Amino acid sequence: MRTHYCGHLNAALIGQTVTLCGWAHRRRDHGGVIFIDLRDREGLAQVVCDPDRPEMFAMAEDVRNEFVLKITGLVRARPEGTANANLASGEIEILCLDLEVLNPAVTPPFQLDDDNLSETVRLTHRVVDLRRPQMQKNLMLRYKTTMAFRRFLDVNGFIDIETPMLTKSTPEGARDYLVPSRVHAGEFFALPQSPQLFKQMLMVAGFDRYYQIVKCFRDEDLRADRQPEFTQVDLETSFMDETQITGLVEEMIRFVFKEALSVDLPNPFPRMTYAEAMARFGSDKPDLRVNLEFTELTDLMKTVEFKVFRGAADMEGGRVAALRIPGGAALSRKEIDDYTTFVAIYGAKGLAYIKVNEKAKGVEGLQSPIVKFLTPEVAAEILARTGAQDGDLVFFGADKAKVVNDALGALRVKIGHEKGHAQKGWQPLWVTDFPMFEYDDEAKRWVACHHPFTAPKDGHEAYLFTDPGKCLAKAYDLALNGWEIGGGSVRIHKAEVQSKVFEALAIGPEEQQLKFGFLLDALKYGAPPHGGLAFGLDRIVTMMTGAESIRDVIAFPKTQRAQCLLTHAPSEVDEKQLRELHIRLRQKIETQVEVTKS
Repeated sequence: MRTHYCGHLNAALIGQTVTLCGWAHRRRDHGGVIFIDLRDREGLAQVVCDPDRPEMFAMAEDVRNEFVLKITGLVRARPEGTANANLASGEIEILCLDLEVLNPAVTPPFQLDDDNLSETVRLTHRVVDLRRPQMQKNLMLRYKTTMAFRRFLDVNGFIDIETPMLTKSTPEGARDYLVPSRVHAGEFFALPQSPQLFKQMLMVAGFDRYYQIVKCFRDEDLRADRQPEFTQVDLETSFMDETQITGLVEEMIRFVFKEALSVDLPNPFPRMTYAEAMARFGSDKPDLRVNLEFTELTDLMKTVEFKVFRGAADMEGGRVAALRIPGGAALSRKEIDDYTTFVAIYGAKGLAYIKVNEKAKGVEGLQSPIVKFLTPEVAAEILARTGAQDGDLVFFGADKAKVVNDALGALRVKIGHEKGHAQKGWQPLWVTDFPMFEYDDEAKRWVACHHPFTAPKDGHEAYLFTDPGKCLAKAYDLALNGWEIGGGSVRIHKAEVQSKVFEALAIGPEEQQLKFGFLLDALKYGAPPHGGLAFGLDRIVTMMTGAESIRDVIAFPKTQRAQCLLTHAPSEVDEKQLRELHIRLRQKIETQVEVTKS
C-alpha cells in the first residue's frame, strides 16, 4: 500500500510521487491550508492539503489525531526558512494529491507528546502508549540489540536451541511460578527461572556451544529492574575455562554496543575480585564512574573507646569504614541529615562524619560531634588513611559488614552523581572469585551464592566440609555503570563433586535424587568441562535507552504488583477450568466450612 516510510523521506526524493501510510500525529488548520503530520514507526512527514482539490480537502478537514491514513502526494522542498532540523524528513513536505481514511479513531486517552503521564495510565492504554516516539525508539533499539547478539553468536559457532517452558520445580533461589497439570492430578509443572539445567545437559549431549534468547520466570518481589517474566541472552560452552569464556563474552558485549549504539567500550574490560570490590566500594557491581571509595578502619577502631566504632570493630562480621568526600565540608547540616535518612533505608543506625576545616590544627581543626571521642593519634590516622584535606568531609559506617557495605555503597553512588564526583560514559567491570556459599542465619545452614551447580576454584574443594566460608567459586559477573548485566560460572561437570556440593548445602542423597536426579545421571555419561553466562537483555536495553525502568523497554510489562493493566491479568477463571485442574479455591472451602458449622 505504501512506497516509502515517512522517516525515510529526504531531499533526494524531491519531484517524486510517493504513497505513505500511517497515523495522523497532528492536524493543523492554517486558514485555508491544512497540515497533517503523518507518523509511522520510522518517523514523521509533513503533509500539505490545499483547497485546490475540494474533495480531498473536505476529507482532510474531518481528519483527527490517530486517524489511519493513506496519502499519495508530491515530494517538494519546504519553503525557505521552514526546514525542521529535528526530523529526518525536515527539508521536505508532501503536497497531498489523494487522501484516504483507512480507519477513523476515537479521541485517544492522552496526547502522544505528553511526557507527564502516570505509569498507570500508560500501562492501562499500553497500545496507545507504544505509539509514542520514545517507546517506538526503545523497542527498535531492543530489536537492534537482540540482532547484534544473534549475529555475534552465530558467527562464533553458537547454536540456538529451545528448552522447555514447562519443567520441574527445583530450588534455585526464587519462588517458581507453578502450572497445575490437568492430566496428573495434584502435580505441577514450573515455569523455568532459567534454562540452567537444560543447557548443562545440552553440553553433555555434545552441542558444544549453545545460546538462546529466552523468557525466564521468577515469582519474587518486584522493583524497577525486575519483572515476573524477563528475557535472558543465555549461553553455554564446552572445553573453555574462565578466562576464555569471559574473553569471548567481553568481545560480544563490545560488538553489541558498537552495533546498537555506535559506542566503543574499553578493551580490555578491567577485572576485580569480589573481595576487592566489597572492600573498596561495598558492592559486587560497583559503579566505576564514581571517583570515591572506602577506607578500611576496622583494625584501627579496635583501639578506641567510642562504643559505636569499637562495638562494630569487635563484632564478629563487623566493619568500620570511611568514605571521603572531596569538598564535602561545604555540605549543610540539612544535607547531612538527608543523607542520614537515606542510609537508614539500608539498615544504618546513623551516619557519623568529620568535617576537615584546618588539617594542620589536628583535632582542633576538625568539626564533628564524634571528635571528642577520638584521641589525636586516632584522628590523625583517619586523616592519613583517607587522604582527607582541608575542605573535605569523611563519612563513617560502623555495623555488620553487610549494613556498612549496603549503606555506604549506596551513599557513595548518590553523592558521587549529585556532587560531581562521577564521570560520564560507560564503565564495565568483571567481578571474579565470588564466595561459593553464604550462611543463612534463619535457615541455620550454608546456601549457594550463585546456584548449586557452580564449580569451586581449583584447590578449594577441601573447604566444602571443613570451612565453606573460605570456598571460592569459578564465578564471574559483568557490571556496567553499577548494574549487574550478566553473570555466570564454570559448572561442576563431575557427578561426585556435584553430590559433595549438595551435601555441603544440606541437600541429602534422597533429596538430591528427587530434585536433581536427572542432572546427576546425565553427568555420569561423560560430561565435558563446561561453563556459561546469561545476560539480562531488559537491563541492557534499559541502560542503553536511559529509561528509568525496564518496563519502558518491554512491550507489554507487568506492574510492580505483577499485574497487566492492559489485559487485567491475573484474573479469576471459571469453576469448570478449576475442576479440570483438580483445584478448589480456599475461599470457597472456608465458606463451606462456615456453612457446615452454622
